[in-house]
Amino acid sequence: MDLGLKDKVVIVTGGSRGIGFACAEAFLAEGARVGIVSRSEASLSAARARLPGVAAASADLIDADAALRAVEALERELGPVDVLVNSAGAARRTPPDELSPAAYRAAMDAKFFSYVNVSDPVVKSMAGRGTGVIVNVVGNGGKVASPTHIPGGAANSALMLMTAGLANAYASRGVRVVAVNPGTTETERMVQGMEADARLAGTSIEEARQRGLARIPIGRFATSGEIAAMVVFLASARASYVTGVSISMDGASNPIVV
Repeated sequence: MDLGLKDKVVIVTGGSRGIGFACAEAFLAEGARVGIVSRSEASLSAARARLPGVAAASADLIDADAALRAVEALERELGPVDVLVNSAGAARRTPPDELSPAAYRAAMDAKFFSYVNVSDPVVKSMAGRGTGVIVNVVGNGGKVASPTHIPGGAANSALMLMTAGLANAYASRGVRVVAVNPGTTETERMVQGMEADARLAGTSIEEARQRGLARIPIGRFATSGEIAAMVVFLASARASYVTGVSISMDGASNPIVV
């Protein structure tokens, strides 16, 4: 299927690893012009070696000024952004007795504001040009509470509300905003989550992994490529009437109507 993304300018935050890397790779395969953002220069260098032709900018997206500079640098190299994929930042999974107010603040910085600080200037620029798509890779922790993901789940909930709100505010100006909520996905971050689950239950990481698998009716964790395939489709004109929604990809783990 030709998704019509050839020569579109795409920025993927968190594009050096995990789901973000898979998204960058998928957009490149569609012929898009892709820029990635990461705070790690080493991760960016490794990603660029595996993604020929990708542009890159280093920034800690918790800092709004740094986020804006990264966007401006990539736009100077690639042109105005047609598609923004937010996939940077993750709140640390922590058993509830280890939480503190600082952990909640850190979760909002790491997950919520790292998306806000990029989305705010980009959505306004897109609206000024009358076109654009933002896809937020969020997570089902914002819908279904987990005892080891309370601050991060709160940040995810805020992102889903932001997705719906911006979609409503900017639909008449040619901008779509959607979210994808992956369930457990085979990435480095999954290992961190398994470690927190294991500490809470007093079991091994392997036992936590098997319990996690048992909760997924489809019988396996998602792959980064599967999440990326949905992101690329939503960013394309094939999904031109899809906006303001958060799409779950959790293998039917939470069979709820929303």
